[in-house]
Amino acid sequence: MPLTNHVILITGAGGGLGSTAALALARQGATIILLDKNIPKLEAVYDAIKASHAPEPILYPFDLAGANETEYQELANNIEEKYGSLQGVLHSAVEFSGFTPLATLGTKDWGHTLNVNLNAPFLLNRVLLPVLQKSEHAAIVFTSDSSVRSAVAYSGAYGVSKIALEGLAKILAEELESFNKIRVNTLIPGPIDSPLRKRAYPAEDKGKLPKMEALDAVYLYLFGKQSVGVTGQMVDARTFNM
Repeated sequence: MPLTNHVILITGAGGGLGSTAALALARQGATIILLDKNIPKLEAVYDAIKASHAPEPILYPFDLAGANETEYQELANNIEEKYGSLQGVLHSAVEFSGFTPLATLGTKDWGHTLNVNLNAPFLLNRVLLPVLQKSEHAAIVFTSDSSVRSAVAYSGAYGVSKIALEGLAKILAEELESFNKIRVNTLIPGPIDSPLRKRAYPAEDKGKLPKMEALDAVYLYLFGKQSVGVTGQMVDARTFNM
């Protein structure tokens, strides 16, 4: 299988696109570190991966918004101690409470959304880069949203965080490009039948949208050997053609 001997950490692995990616990559031979704060959901994904006869995943309960820098570093230390190196990180965790005018957006909601969607990816990358650099090739994949890229009204802290996340990905890709070891790309899933989409557009006919499993090939490409050397790119699932 193409991802045998790959260890990949996935945030937000307890549901939505994170769990979909975990199953898809595990079926291709990857050992998945399932990171989420919701333990029952993590256990359900763990059971699904085991039932598919894929490599046994690792459960790592972790609160991205509430953890301090020491706990982030302990996460990196534990991964390095157990595996020696890391071949991939998928930033799939997301916080979205609803469409809100900036004038009425509460400070608490603003801070929490930025912590999950922007600060957590920054902190994770910082502590995991030394572990990723021990691999011959490794991939960091951010998850953005096509609907907020034009800074649409009422997208609130979610919109701001995703716009900033794309900038973070681009800067990181350029900083790492000369080392030719870690590629950094951003996935644009497009409209898809996901829990996030249901919260954002409850009245929409989801039967007309692609299922989350439609992204399986994109995830395999981003973490597989086909994308080695490809970095700093926005990969739009709607136009993806490997």
